[in-house]
Amino acid sequence: MPPLKILVPDAHLRDLDIERAISGDKLDYIVFDETDPTAIPDEIWRTCDGVLVWHRMKLTADVVAKLDKCRLIVRVGVGHDNVDSAACRRRGIPVSNVPNYGTTEVADHALAMLLYLTRGLGTYEKRLKADLVTGFLAEDAPVVRRIRGGTFGAIGMGRIGTAIALRAAAFDMKVIYVDPYVPEGHELGLGIERVRSQAELLARSDVVSLHVPLSDSTRNIIGAPELAQMKPGSILINVARGGLVDVDALHDALKSGHLAAAGLDVLPKEPPVPAPALVEAWRRDEPWLAGRFVLSPHAAFYSEAGYLDMRTFSAEILLEFLFHGRLRNNVNPGWDARAA
Repeated sequence: MPPLKILVPDAHLRDLDIERAISGDKLDYIVFDETDPTAIPDEIWRTCDGVLVWHRMKLTADVVAKLDKCRLIVRVGVGHDNVDSAACRRRGIPVSNVPNYGTTEVADHALAMLLYLTRGLGTYEKRLKADLVTGFLAEDAPVVRRIRGGTFGAIGMGRIGTAIALRAAAFDMKVIYVDPYVPEGHELGLGIERVRSQAELLARSDVVSLHVPLSDSTRNIIGAPELAQMKPGSILINVARGGLVDVDALHDALKSGHLAAAGLDVLPKEPPVPAPALVEAWRRDEPWLAGRFVLSPHAAFYSEAGYLDMRTFSAEILLEFLFHGRLRNNVNPGWDARAA
């Protein structure tokens, strides 16, 4: 039997040694480094047996319409808003993601951002680099505070939200959360408090951290009205999806002094070109923002171990479904309704 053809449209110069080692001669990976689907010949879209897509390309309904032979799309990662899952459902194509990698890395990253801000590490480093004598000073650093006893508010209490909540609790913070999709009683097992509304969480929290997928209902879940509801002097952390936060409104909330600080690992447009006002102010190290903002390049998920897990599990999901009919981590239930 000839190998099945797996299209990888946006591999971003990554080798596929890991995937090929797992798949052996069962799968033939056709690799591109593109962000525009039209850069890939239609014939390749129409003849592939599966698609392994990262986060750099959007599989819109027009692209899905070309997938004449495709039996499975695997999103190499957790967030799957770059795949039109509804269009795949209509075509009878299941979509899977890889939720069981990087959880601890993302949780660690969120707490690292919080500690970086509240312990003044960026400010102290900058001062010492400038002058070892006058910079040898603990006082007058923005945001530095005790976090013990503060309230950590998590919007979303899935795998990553839970991991971050446990870490915040270990720092002696009071943890509260809101999540309408988690069954009642989940909070009892964790020993934390569930609140009824996002508005209540925003008003009570010293730190607000986001852990929800991006969808039409969650886009700009934190905009100007929500930032105004946040506690004066509070901190916002987003290691989830960039489209959850209106970064222009965040710029205004920080510049006005209403928010003390923010940490972002994700942005609505990545790379952020042209840069939004907040990112430009950070790049220029404008005095009003210095020490109050930290940005990383959508890297919270990354470690060598997590990267290996993500790629390994993606290849295994393909093999299990294409050769054994076992579907894992499906994110568009009802895809098989046409066959029923």
